[in-house]
Amino acid sequence: MSDLIVHGGTPLRGRLVPSANKNAVLPILCATLLSKHPIRLRGIPEITDVKKILEIFRTLGSHVAVDFEARVLDVHHQHTRFDEAVHRLPEEMRSSIMLVPGLLARFGVARIEDDVKGCSLGMREIDPHVEVMQSFGATVERQPDGIVMRAERPLRAAQHWLDYASVTTTENYVLCAALAEGTSVLMNAASEPHVQEFCQFMVQLGARIDGLGTSRLVVHGVAELGGGEFTFAEDFHEIVTFLALGAITGGDVAVKNSTPEQFPLIDRTFAKFGVEVVHEAGWSHARVNGPLRVREPFTRNILQKVEAAPWPYLPVDLLPIFVALGVKADGAMMYWNKVYDGAMGWTSELSKFGAHAVMCDPHRVITFGGKPLGPASVESPYIIRVAIALLMLASSIPGQSRIRNATPIRRAHPRFVENLCALGAHIEWRDEA
Repeated sequence: MSDLIVHGGTPLRGRLVPSANKNAVLPILCATLLSKHPIRLRGIPEITDVKKILEIFRTLGSHVAVDFEARVLDVHHQHTRFDEAVHRLPEEMRSSIMLVPGLLARFGVARIEDDVKGCSLGMREIDPHVEVMQSFGATVERQPDGIVMRAERPLRAAQHWLDYASVTTTENYVLCAALAEGTSVLMNAASEPHVQEFCQFMVQLGARIDGLGTSRLVVHGVAELGGGEFTFAEDFHEIVTFLALGAITGGDVAVKNSTPEQFPLIDRTFAKFGVEVVHEAGWSHARVNGPLRVREPFTRNILQKVEAAPWPYLPVDLLPIFVALGVKADGAMMYWNKVYDGAMGWTSELSKFGAHAVMCDPHRVITFGGKPLGPASVESPYIIRVAIALLMLASSIPGQSRIRNATPIRRAHPRFVENLCALGAHIEWRDEA
């Protein structure tokens, strides 16, 4: 594990281009397994999860050529082979479950390891994924170290209604349906920007998908998918992160943003802390006039609040970013995570900086911001944007702080520290033996 040493108190200023969205990149990588034609991906980020998937491709015999400096990946699955007794999915990475549909479609067999998981966000069940595979005709066999699935090829079309709008389950459904015989219909589908980007990639390969961006997806199965070239869009998570870092440090950071149409609710959420986000000529930047301050709601007998849930709500992944802003902003703010039941326990670490935060229940926290803060050494859980939120707060406080176990940042954000240093930050990685 690695720690981040943060010398805070310096306003961040400058312009930068964000990386691709991990949550779009990983399902698109998994989707390439469905094609036997060459595929080129531009904008590929150098992050640990990408490297793990590329390594499993190599073990399967696929051609992989990647240049992380140029951010270009060429992948060709023409000679891919799979042996259930030998090959294993990458463990400790939630997205590896999206390799299963490609393996079922090509080889009629796949397996899920017992330790397939992602961040420490409470229980991440695999049952919805298993139900999707079963709806397409897969049989499931429990083994001591995992689950083995088998299916006749091609898969048969399926009608399915999700219990909740799960991103990865929606993507797994589309991956199964793309080459299935017949027309498949999914209700309560997730519609996040990264799901839409994933579906756009699938369509570019030749998949027939109706209802992109809605909660009802209709997929008409095709005989095969082609190849081609695809360029990733900027990660809206990273855009928000760098805008928030500029605001919390009292600086001025501009971030390239080709999809401002996705930001109205995010912009209004920033405004609750006294931050104005402006989108001009393909760039976004956050303006702050004076200290951060929580805007008083017109309904004065309730707290101002930030509610996060599946899109088109504010994304839950961004909630820690706004918790950090709330600790700095004068006033009280309530945060409500409507998805994960283990995502707010980290707020106890805020007290080490001198922050006042009260955990109401597993889903809700209240911050009482504007209190005197000092540098501290804090522990980050295995949650990407919690590590970033703690870093944000440390960056706003003069003096040296340490964010212990900040390694999850490397799972999603390539050159994150280098980008911050280019904006004037004084931050460094320190690897612990």
